[in-house]
Amino acid sequence: MRLIKILAPTLLLISIASTSAFAVDAKGLPDGFTTLHIGDSAPNFNLPGIDGKQYSLSDFAGPDILVVYFTGTHCPTSHGAMGRVLEFVEDFQDESFAFVAINPNHSSGLRPDEFGHTDYDETFADSKRYAEDYGWTFPFLFDGDAQVTARAYGCLATPHVLIFDKERKLRYNGRFDDSRFPDPTTVKHPDARNAVEALLAGNPVHVETTRPHGCSTKWKERNQHVVEEEQKWQSIEATIEKIDAAGIDALRKNGTEKVRLVNIWATWCVPCVEEFPDLTAIARKFSRREFELITISLDQLSQMGKAKAFLGKHRAIMSDKLRKSVEAEGRSTNNYLYTGTNMDELADALDPEWPGPVPYSILIDQEGHVLYRKLGKIDPEVVRSEILDTLTRHYTAPDE
Repeated sequence: MRLIKILAPTLLLISIASTSAFAVDAKGLPDGFTTLHIGDSAPNFNLPGIDGKQYSLSDFAGPDILVVYFTGTHCPTSHGAMGRVLEFVEDFQDESFAFVAINPNHSSGLRPDEFGHTDYDETFADSKRYAEDYGWTFPFLFDGDAQVTARAYGCLATPHVLIFDKERKLRYNGRFDDSRFPDPTTVKHPDARNAVEALLAGNPVHVETTRPHGCSTKWKERNQHVVEEEQKWQSIEATIEKIDAAGIDALRKNGTEKVRLVNIWATWCVPCVEEFPDLTAIARKFSRREFELITISLDQLSQMGKAKAFLGKHRAIMSDKLRKSVEAEGRSTNNYLYTGTNMDELADALDPEWPGPVPYSILIDQEGHVLYRKLGKIDPEVVRSEILDTLTRHYTAPDE
């Protein structure tokens, strides 16, 4: 679990004090950031690859063309381009062409909700897992610890592409192509491909610079922002309202754009208490997406205050995005206490397959179809994967 998810407010204050050296300019660029211009030489680097080897610029000295592709594990734009990138590398594999990918991101520079499109963290270990899962055969290097190479090459975003000629002079700097979607028909300007084809033919690159688009490079200096956002998250008050079987039935039907994870719990239930951090971590991860954690307490009405305090302690709260969608539905909270006396009515409203004990959770899609149900503590990895499969790991074109 990433440290930021479990920091207490006291530790946050300590962390702020320790990040007084936060140094970025007005554009959010850190000390040492250099913009490479057409004709500049490729800076040297010394980075570990996920294959266990150490790489420097000289390891790519042979081919006439070197493509340096900055990408990370969390960015939906990078995910969307991945299929085209793999095809790009395959198409030029028989040419005098080298391709190296570099992860420039530091995990501490991201908020938990910025991982809402991915199964992976921005670490060396997860970069390795990411590349293996997607079948990458080209070198993938990790620069997230020191970020020296990303600064030297002027990496603005993921993805960001720099293409060098035989003398390792920069001939193209910018985006991979002009689409953020996976559908190749949405690409109108395959800029990196055009640049490589021109260089292989001995021609000048027609379009030498473009704007890289995607997720901004997550510099480690950004951790102060992450800490400040965590402070705000810790300050949000939890809410809870009463609900009956009819209200639960309405929630169960869904009909919104959101995937919903509904959890039945109680403060007196030990496994309920044990699994709650997993539930709220999932809610935080997807708090910028179309997702809602709904909790339904089986505590007595007289224990409503105790339930609310528990929800507050474990951060079962609403982001600004979720609050707006909840209010648009005419609701005021995502946490409820069941007031009915008949548990069969609750089961019929939520899920007739529920055998009765708690905790019990169901994950439902936008139309109310069950994606996952679990008696007992959830498997967080399975739940996260189901959510990502439904909401997608990339941006979706309007007509998809």
